[in-house]
Amino acid sequence: METIWDPLRRKQVAATPEERVRQWFIIQLRDRFGVPEHMMRSEVGFRFGAKPYRADILVYGRDGAPLLVAECKRPEIALTPAVLEQAMRYNSVLRVRFLVVTNGKMTYLYRLEGETFVPCERFPGYEEMLCPR
Repeated sequence: METIWDPLRRKQVAATPEERVRQWFIIQLRDRFGVPEHMMRSEVGFRFGAKPYRADILVYGRDGAPLLVAECKRPEIALTPAVLEQAMRYNSVLRVRFLVVTNGKMTYLYRLEGETFVPCERFPGYEEMLCPR
């Protein structure tokens, strides 16, 4: 079985297509958008009602509160409204300001404005994400 290093879990994990996308996006967050590695977690478990869920990637603010949740899909999975709805369900528990859905080919970022997530035209760096609007 082929494996890939997850710097957030600090271990080798199975290199599934979805895991490759997750690891690619962790590197993007760290190297391109300046998110400190220690402010990210992967495969974070939580409950929504009685049902257990796992967020692919969570980014935390300096206050320790979740700031961004990323839902990663295999490259051949289309990023449909259902994928976005899945990430929005997570937000019922996590209360983030940013949602990301990515399949490694396409990546969409949404920002919470009032009670609604709206598409962002560009991806802000970590410091900018921390600043409330």
